[in-house]
Amino acid sequence: MTVSRVRSVRAFAPGHVTGIFRPDTTPRDPRGRGSVGAGVVLELGAWAEARFSPGRRSRVRVLGDGGGPWPISEDVARRMAPEEPGTLTVRLTHELPVGQGFGMSAAGALAVALAVGALSRRPRATAVQVAHLADLFGGGGLGGVAAILGGGLEVRTRAGLPPLGRVVHRPFRPALLVGVVGRPIPSPSVLRDPAALRRIARAAHGWEELGRHPTPERLFRLSERFTDLAGLASPAVARTVTALRRRGASACQAMFGQSFFALPRSVPARTACLEWLRREGVRAVELHASATGARLVRSRPV
Repeated sequence: MTVSRVRSVRAFAPGHVTGIFRPDTTPRDPRGRGSVGAGVVLELGAWAEARFSPGRRSRVRVLGDGGGPWPISEDVARRMAPEEPGTLTVRLTHELPVGQGFGMSAAGALAVALAVGALSRRPRATAVQVAHLADLFGGGGLGGVAAILGGGLEVRTRAGLPPLGRVVHRPFRPALLVGVVGRPIPSPSVLRDPAALRRIARAAHGWEELGRHPTPERLFRLSERFTDLAGLASPAVARTVTALRRRGASACQAMFGQSFFALPRSVPARTACLEWLRREGVRAVELHASATGARLVRSRPV
């Protein structure tokens, strides 16, 4: 399958915060591996613009913001590249901090897969599968790609990519407070810790309730309990979450970051939380949920 002329394709994949989860890596088919749990798909995420120029030799470049490198996105770009020789250049932009529990590895992988896949005339299902496997085996996360195929409140009731996995999406209208209070936490270091995995399994007890009744109230009630029982929060995250709760918000750690997401329960609570965050010098923004999942933005000849 070949590409006859230079083209440029742009894709977007939303970020995501997980409030409660339990890993499930037991299926033999890696497309069925990931996690069960729930979170919110965010309006900010990762953008990928892919450009291919036919030539005599094959070359793949992924140019990201910040320091890089971007091994997961680079793996996706190579696997999805057109079969004919030429230069594939992908420009990758992250709208949220990387390594802070905002799903940027999954978002970057999926945005790259969709953009490059469109250049190569590959099916969307192939792009999604390649992104999932690259994120899974690259140590980016568990289930992030499946979660951001749709928008709003998401509940992963069965691990893995659909149809092996199952994800329920519901509208999520209130604005969240999202912020960072420390340095990134590498996901693999947590996922390789047997004691941490045991705590996670205990803390996730009752997550099935969200699959039956996926509401923001249940999400935050179970996610707050998960934050408190899982023991993954640093002192800075725990202090911030406690302060926001005292000011009238539901607040949780964003897994696995030195970060949080919170839902003020009233207008006065929102004001009190914003004032405290500003006074403490905590980097935070208000974000809405994305109404849709990952998507192509445009495809045009250049």
